[in-house]
Amino acid sequence: MPHTSSGSGALRSNLGAITLALVLVLALSSFLQWRASAEPNVKQIEPMPVASTVYRLEQSFDSKRQFLGLVQAGQRTDLGFESAGLLAEVTVNEGAKVSAGQVLARLDEQRLQAQRSAAAAELDTLKAELELARLKAKRQQDLQATGAVSREAYDESRLRAEALAAQHKAIQAQLKRLDIDLDKLMLRAPFDGVVAARYLDPGTVVAPGTAILRLIQSGVREAHIGVAAPLIEDLEIGHSYQLNWRDQQVPAILRAIRPDIDSRTRTAIAVFSLPENSTAMDGEAITLELTHSVQQAGGWLPLAALLEGQRGIWNVLSLTEQDGQIVSAREVVEVLELRADQAYVRGTLVDGQRVIADGIHRVAPGSPVTVLER
Repeated sequence: MPHTSSGSGALRSNLGAITLALVLVLALSSFLQWRASAEPNVKQIEPMPVASTVYRLEQSFDSKRQFLGLVQAGQRTDLGFESAGLLAEVTVNEGAKVSAGQVLARLDEQRLQAQRSAAAAELDTLKAELELARLKAKRQQDLQATGAVSREAYDESRLRAEALAAQHKAIQAQLKRLDIDLDKLMLRAPFDGVVAARYLDPGTVVAPGTAILRLIQSGVREAHIGVAAPLIEDLEIGHSYQLNWRDQQVPAILRAIRPDIDSRTRTAIAVFSLPENSTAMDGEAITLELTHSVQQAGGWLPLAALLEGQRGIWNVLSLTEQDGQIVSAREVVEVLELRADQAYVRGTLVDGQRVIADGIHRVAPGSPVTVLER
């Protein structure tokens, strides 16, 4: 009987272990099923649709460059008097149109008028003395011929008349000089124009050369445009060019090219004559656009196809076939010219290669894509 009891206990122990193992297996299986059902279903990534364009290799491109300049009047000057004095009158204001020779301002003339009056009175006195001396010399010449007057007396009368004649000429010259000085007290317009600025008002004591007014010539207008020295040779004096002014194109004749380089802009100044009916104002901006051929292999791509890289290098994504799929591949390019929404580039692209035309930032290199029909 003891032997039988020991065998039954071992059997029950084995059955318990088996039962526990089965329970653990069932629990683990249930846990794995629960975990699998809890994880989201991973869907296969669909290829991204993209628009594409073809890179066409060219051997050169036309580069367009714009150069800025200013409209200038044919003549403009600050007007002042040659001598010092009290500014008595300014006859014009800013914006006034004036004609050549018109009096614009004058200095006080009282002192010079007094000097002229004194010189004129002295001249009248000399005229009378000269006339008397000449009559006396004429009478003595007649008497000297008869022996009634000595030769010495006649010479004295003659020389006296000549001395008075010389004084008469000196006074006349003095009057002429005073008239010139009086005329210079009038500030006249040297050409037809418009008063751009009025610096002083009557009552001011001015020094010689002090600017009273600024005058800008009417009608004649020029465009002074700084052009890069290497492109100067493309310009032809006497040829007509289209200049851009106020969103308009204005025909202009190239009149001259200055032989020096501007130290600030490092450009050569080209001077254009604008049409006579031009209403451009002095100091307005005006531009010249020049086109020249650059011998450099490359091709045009949309700006949207470019993604900026480092140190001036740009990236594009080309399209290649791999394992039956179309995938993107990174290409490196350099931008040589920009024009509106196009860029002329050179780099690792080859002629006829297809690239993504837009939305490059949404596509990673190596990603599968679907090319949209265009």
